[in-house]
Amino acid sequence: MARNHEVTTPRLLLDEKGELREPGWSRSLIQRYDRSMIKAPKWRIKEWDYYLVLADGFAGAFTISDDGYVGLQSVSLLSLGDAPWEHTETILNVLPMGRLRLPSSSKQGFTTYNDDRLLMSFSVEGETRHIRCNFKDFWDGKPLKADIVLAQPPMDSMVIATPWDEKHCFYYNQKINCMRASGFIEFDGTRYEFDPATDFGTLDWGRGVWTYDNTWFWGSGNADLDGHAFGFNIGYGFGNTSAASENILFYDGVAHKLDDVTFNIPEDGYMGTWTFTSSDGRFEMEFVPVIDRAACLDFKAIVSDQHQVFGRMSGTAILDDGTELHIKDVMCFAEKVHNRY
Repeated sequence: MARNHEVTTPRLLLDEKGELREPGWSRSLIQRYDRSMIKAPKWRIKEWDYYLVLADGFAGAFTISDDGYVGLQSVSLLSLGDAPWEHTETILNVLPMGRLRLPSSSKQGFTTYNDDRLLMSFSVEGETRHIRCNFKDFWDGKPLKADIVLAQPPMDSMVIATPWDEKHCFYYNQKINCMRASGFIEFDGTRYEFDPATDFGTLDWGRGVWTYDNTWFWGSGNADLDGHAFGFNIGYGFGNTSAASENILFYDGVAHKLDDVTFNIPEDGYMGTWTFTSSDGRFEMEFVPVIDRAACLDFKAIVSDQHQVFGRMSGTAILDDGTELHIKDVMCFAEKVHNRY
């Protein structure tokens, strides 16, 4: 069972040997990431910003990443209605190794990618985050455009510093849930409008040095519960998580830490009904899939087998003070990913 050690003292993330000073979780980026302190080769350093903006009937996902010997710049559009579909377009870059200059903190800065086909940027502007995207020939020769603003008033997030047993390997990750979304995505004559009363964005901000072969489970969702912003982040599968798990609830901007959560994926496939159960009994859910955003890349040395499943979650979540929250048919996602890279 995870011990859930909370880091509360500001400090540099890495020591002089390139190892984590204090594994554990925190509510913000209290430990400071400095790429220059990493002792591993540049081609092993992985840095990315990933945004998912989700409404009840559609979603957009946007990734800018520099994974050392490969960069993956990706945009997804999903329709989650009666006849669900999705399309993901990814641009690969060879040996970026830091050239994208991703910011050392999620709190400020400008993350951008620009080539002849794709212009995409993420910026922090006061208490908002701004996603801009122009993707030429996104699908069937048709462009995609997005201009989305996410509100981020003062709120807790989920930050975790996870080591591996292998020397110089670590993962520093922040998940920001419950950012109310406004703006739009346009594609093929349809304008998908986000409503901040019901729709939310999530940031997955990652920096670190990974081992070569990893499988992880991750799930995340947000909902408006009678005017209260609720969110959850659940996951496990890689690194040494003895100091802390990344399982957490958010309610009105406050984090409520959970112990271990188990994903029960049907043996007959990803589109069957999943269940989730927690060691502390505070996250008990049923998940009915709508679409499996499956992707498999096999370049021998680089392999990625992804199943990001979108669907509806129903069940009970319990806050630190014992308050029970009941959610029904909340659109969210849960995934299983195996990477060798």
